[in-house]
Amino acid sequence: MALSQKYEFWFVAGSQALYGEETLREVKADGQTMADRLNSEGKLPYPVVFKGVMTTAAGITQFMKDVNYHDNVAGVITWMHTFSPAKNWIRGTRLLQKPLLHLATQFHNNIPYDTIDFDYMNLNQSAHGDREYGYINARLGIHNKVVYGYWDDPDVQTEIGQWQDVAVAYDESFQTRVARFGDNMRNVAVTDGDRVEAQIKLGWTVDYYGVGDLVEVVNAVSEADIDNAYEALKQDYDLVQGDNSLEKYTHSVRYQLREYLGIKKFLDDRGYNAFTTNFEDLWGLEQLPGLAAQLLMRDGYGFGAEGDWKTAALSRVIKVMAHNQKTSFMEDYTLDLRKGHEAILGSHMLEVDPSIASNKPRVEVHPLDIGGKADPARLVFDGSQGDAVDVTLSDFRDGFKLISYPVAAHKPEAATPHLPVAKQLWTPKVGLKQGATTWIQNGGGHHTVFSFAITEQQIEDLAVLYGIKSVAID
Repeated sequence: MALSQKYEFWFVAGSQALYGEETLREVKADGQTMADRLNSEGKLPYPVVFKGVMTTAAGITQFMKDVNYHDNVAGVITWMHTFSPAKNWIRGTRLLQKPLLHLATQFHNNIPYDTIDFDYMNLNQSAHGDREYGYINARLGIHNKVVYGYWDDPDVQTEIGQWQDVAVAYDESFQTRVARFGDNMRNVAVTDGDRVEAQIKLGWTVDYYGVGDLVEVVNAVSEADIDNAYEALKQDYDLVQGDNSLEKYTHSVRYQLREYLGIKKFLDDRGYNAFTTNFEDLWGLEQLPGLAAQLLMRDGYGFGAEGDWKTAALSRVIKVMAHNQKTSFMEDYTLDLRKGHEAILGSHMLEVDPSIASNKPRVEVHPLDIGGKADPARLVFDGSQGDAVDVTLSDFRDGFKLISYPVAAHKPEAATPHLPVAKQLWTPKVGLKQGATTWIQNGGGHHTVFSFAITEQQIEDLAVLYGIKSVAID
């Protein structure tokens, strides 16, 4: 998926001049060794660039200004290798406008009892350097991340990498632009919200376009481009004619490809990376975008149905965090309330991302029975099994709230021959009764982002960066 920058993270060590030049040279060498090792181990999705040892307030302040100036720097990683007087960090940290990770670690992972001396102690003072530094961040109210442990352990590196994904998603959030084709579904509360506040707090730009603006672009798509897209579709998915005539089936699939190419061109030409549709507002379109929306989600665009711009933007942000792996727009659809089978069947009329499929998706054409348009083509498949996270964003008068829970995802227990949609079964790990009750009590919506590729901790970290409330139902 396309990102706005080729991101990197800047890494610095904290120390002070009182240790002397020899010690500071060793601090610098150790920092470079760590950066090289972190980059070579393959746990970090984005490179770490070591920028040296910070010993003065002026140097730290200039460093933080440089971080803010370079758009490709997604965040800062600090390490208190030796004791760094934290007053030196006040001005620079207050100026910092990027995510901050405090790596509370030590260059060596042991205490060498037979050889330990004051030279060793001078070079390994994170035990109290971290606390000095942590105090000033807490005093300043900085929304920084703390990762504690030995820097060369795989689990610590994984934690750093997951935070990097959150930091990049946060930066991309301020590049998230949603095109709303039509308005919200009439009389629906939870999909509406304050778009100005969303731009202030979350960075999202949300713009309205009449469907006629889109129709003009869709109708201009060439038959040759549709031919090429049709051939590519046959390579990726199984085309199943079913009970349709060949003419009807082919026309429906080709029209969805026309919509796919038209929406994509509309978004790309105007700098949008997320969009909404609404089955109540389809003027000039033959079909509600189904296969079209699924293919765009596959490509990394955010999507929300029924004008739900909050979920469209959130899905784009989480796709960035997940590297566009196994993440989809979702809706709580229907329930299994039998003892021992408690589960939610998630789906939507048409629009579920094929990245979560456990079997090869089929391109099928069926009636929709809503929206009053022609029978649309869509991808039909079963979801996957494993650990996942389901998350939504709700808007209240006192601010936004991210609501989420970890879930155990299942494949459907049986086929659904009369429900030809993409579908995913899951159960909240706290149990369906407690999970759903808490979700409802906190005002969670029925549209969500469902992902096998992110963690609850990443959702919490994202909420911290946004400065909004989060409810983790776990």
